[in-house]
Amino acid sequence: MARRSGQMAVPVILVGGEVIIGFDRARLERALAAQKPSLGVKVADASARGLPSGAYVGGVRTGSVGERAGLQPDDIIIEVERQVIRGADELERAISGYGRGATLSLRVLRGGQRLTLRASL
Repeated sequence: MARRSGQMAVPVILVGGEVIIGFDRARLERALAAQKPSLGVKVADASARGLPSGAYVGGVRTGSVGERAGLQPDDIIIEVERQVIRGADELERAISGYGRGATLSLRVLRGGQRLTLRASL
């Protein structure tokens, strides 16, 4: 690390290719959060919108895992790998249990129909 960062006698941490010098908690948390798998979608609890239980997709980031999987705004994610999803928090917990490179089966309600989509993290 001393060769890579040019620093000696201070903590140097490497997170996903990013060199963090010193103990910068905010920067460490941002770097670690970026390492978590994500679908790249904005979600809310569907039940809060008067919809069936699940994670309501309000938006899909261009180029994201969710877009590549075929998720669309107004979809409701109801299962991840056969695990029932009742809201946005459950979706985040379910996704965080898988590492990068995992391919997940997503059950989605779209316009009253159930669809199965494949998402590669």
